[in-house]
Amino acid sequence: MPEYQQRIAELLAPTPVEPRALEDCLGLALATDLTASIPLPPFDNSAMDGYAVRSVDLAGADEQNPVVLPVPEDVPAGRVQNPPLQPGTAHRIMTGAQVPPGADAVIPVERTDGGVTEVRAYAQVQPGAHIRRAGEDVASGATVLSAGTSLTPPQLGVAAAVGAERLPVHRPVRVLILSTGSELVAPGTPLEPGQIYESNGLMLASAVRAADADARLLRFVPDDVHAFHAVLSPHLDSTDLIITSGGVSAGAYEVVKDALSGNGVEFTKVAMQPGMPQGCGRYRGGPAVVALPGNPVSAMVSFEVFVRPVLRAAAGHSRTRREVRQATLTEELVAPAGKRQYRRAVFDPATGEVRTQGGTGSHLLTAMAAANCLLEIPEETTTLPEGSTVDVLLVD
Repeated sequence: MPEYQQRIAELLAPTPVEPRALEDCLGLALATDLTASIPLPPFDNSAMDGYAVRSVDLAGADEQNPVVLPVPEDVPAGRVQNPPLQPGTAHRIMTGAQVPPGADAVIPVERTDGGVTEVRAYAQVQPGAHIRRAGEDVASGATVLSAGTSLTPPQLGVAAAVGAERLPVHRPVRVLILSTGSELVAPGTPLEPGQIYESNGLMLASAVRAADADARLLRFVPDDVHAFHAVLSPHLDSTDLIITSGGVSAGAYEVVKDALSGNGVEFTKVAMQPGMPQGCGRYRGGPAVVALPGNPVSAMVSFEVFVRPVLRAAAGHSRTRREVRQATLTEELVAPAGKRQYRRAVFDPATGEVRTQGGTGSHLLTAMAAANCLLEIPEETTTLPEGSTVDVLLVD
């Protein structure tokens, strides 16, 4: 398995770096460090609606002995220049507004009578109270986001807050998914005898998008070698990776294997379950190809183990693999010797326990839908007693 994982990893080169507007960067990987050109906040500002004051002017103030100060100015958020605060006065100030020169504290409006021309303050304040200092969050010149960061809404908000309009990001990997089989029909179509609804293509396209790559889906490719090549041809120049599903075993109508063998793709058997038959290479020296098994669970497990980390790495993400946790097994398990097995399972983070979901059949897709992890059983392990500590790959 490690050797095959390495073969697939070597197929995809890093994608190009391109500048994109912030609103187009969600889920993409930052290509270079982002440093703050300004401090954040950029100026001292009020954390509360209230009154900007000199703390010394409120010495001794309480409910029985309020301090009364005139209010010559209002300070709304967004005002560029504010008059200095004179001793013995207060400026009514809004949350986020720049603290005027001369003020060293803000008293919340709740601790006053809310006066407009003069205010009664019913509490003392300490110097610096309710003031957010310039640079308190980020200092000018500090690294805000590191290269390889997968950009989320909060991180894009930070980028905007320090004034970034565009970011250098890696282009997502462009993936073409082909689902082959003359027996496949579109969901919603009445089934004829011998037909099944096509599900692998949609499942894999969704998995590709969830890995922050671009996915195009070509469904219902018939079991015909010439048709297979004809379908691929128009997409080769705009595709980084082709993923196929089905047609890779040793049957009589393995169209993927027949079409791709001799065209740069090698097929092999990998010591894992599910997902033993696999194929990878470059189609006629062009796009990378990963040929997955046709059984739904085999296809999904193979994608998680082999394809997803490569998509993430090629697109510049520093975190390429799913989180692995250790868990306590709630049942006894038996596994085949010499194969790394992945069992669909449900992990309970509250208890640290894991239980398998459904059987081992590679066609049992409902068990995959109910699982939130893959329980990994090493090749050398054939029996796991109840209470064993196991590794689980979190997929949800």
